[in-house]
Amino acid sequence: MSTTVPPATPPAQGSASEPRFEELRMLLRSPTFVVGVVIVAWWIICALAGPWIVRLDPYASDPLNSLLPPDRMHWFGTDQLGRDVFSRVIVGARDILTIAPLATLLGTLAGTTLGLIVGYFDGWVDNVVGRAIDAVLALPLVIVALLALAAVGASNFTVILVIGFTFTPITARTVRAAVFAERHLDYVAAAQLRGERAPYIMFAEILPNVLPPIIVEATVRLGYAIFAVATLSFLGFGIQPPSADWGLALSESYTLMAGGAWWTVVFAACAIATLVVGVNLIADSVQGVLDR
Repeated sequence: MSTTVPPATPPAQGSASEPRFEELRMLLRSPTFVVGVVIVAWWIICALAGPWIVRLDPYASDPLNSLLPPDRMHWFGTDQLGRDVFSRVIVGARDILTIAPLATLLGTLAGTTLGLIVGYFDGWVDNVVGRAIDAVLALPLVIVALLALAAVGASNFTVILVIGFTFTPITARTVRAAVFAERHLDYVAAAQLRGERAPYIMFAEILPNVLPPIIVEATVRLGYAIFAVATLSFLGFGIQPPSADWGLALSESYTLMAGGAWWTVVFAACAIATLVVGVNLIADSVQGVLDR
């Protein structure tokens, strides 16, 4: 009496999402990443819920209590107009955490699109557009931003556009290099043989394979964008009064340090520094995981 042996069950294939879950687990196990997330999350909470966190109105002036050092009532002291510095530092996170991410997103989207086009078509497109990108990158980006803002006027919208524009060629060059490494691979040739159009090949086939360097570039650019927003506000070309923006606070108060009113500058400067450090910690962790 013979028995029929059932066919062996093939081993289950690993899900394509497993590497991404493994990368996420590696990030969550990284102390650097966790510290960066905690710092950035704190400032995001301040940006979203700042008016409900502070006890005093950050815009209410009280000249009779100007330049008070830190005490129980004013934890970070008061500025030259008698405004509570702690309240202004907390609320000041909103503008910079609105403008910097939007500018980074704009520069990343524009730079990715430009880099995909240049890297995919090569030839005269690369010669023309690539040389234009190199020419823009040869210019001091801060000077370009200042000239542009001086020409069109300073506002939150124009700051986003200008910073996004200055980040576009940097991102485009990174994406272009990544596309060069992908465009001659078999999956691109197969898509071309199927008769797929160039936009489909660039955005549906190549883009998913060059996302890691784009993600790293975007996180790095976010740190630069925070510094750029603060710098432009400090120079008077960024966020305008009566905002509690940190860069603007430094611009209004840095001369007071000579008279001993250090608290009007130090806390705003520490806010900028901690936010940038938090973003850079996240960027370093993400780059370390994606490069493995």
